[in-house]
Amino acid sequence: MRKKVLDVAEAAFQARGYHASSLGDLMAAAGVTGGALHHHFPTKKALALAVIEERVAAAVAETWIDPVLAATSARDGVRSVFEAVAAELEKQGFVRGCPLNNLAHELSLADPDFRTALARIFSAWREAIADKVRADQQKGREQGTDPERFATLVIAAYSGAMSMAKTAQEATVLRQCLAALQAPGQPAA
Repeated sequence: MRKKVLDVAEAAFQARGYHASSLGDLMAAAGVTGGALHHHFPTKKALALAVIEERVAAAVAETWIDPVLAATSARDGVRSVFEAVAAELEKQGFVRGCPLNNLAHELSLADPDFRTALARIFSAWREAIADKVRADQQKGREQGTDPERFATLVIAAYSGAMSMAKTAQEATVLRQCLAALQAPGQPAA
């Protein structure tokens, strides 16, 4: 039942946002009573923190961190993620935005616990990309690249691109960012 509630809350927060998702709506969609919901999540905030820490963090790891770490280089990993996300958005035909960005925009000023949980995900994401750049540097690549700045630029570009794609309801901006993130002398993807 806990998983079902998390599934419903994750989908609702992504589609409508935290504030527009009432506990009553979440209980009805999950098919649970108030007592059952509160057994696992005593407050709506506790439910949102679980979504952030368990679902959103896992989505960032699956979509970004794991592919970048598994790639032959940080830049190749970044390119593959931008390409994969753009292709998925084009296939799906609509853009709901990045779950992390959506919640960060809505909740970062609302509560310090939300801000801290969201910041941890951004930090892990940034550190994973920077670590991959450092590994590339040990192999003689990316010598002129500052790992932290590159990671920050990639995340900021992706986050902004996803916001723009959500507003435009199309993925062109992701492909434009992909082309702009090419290393000097590399062919465009």
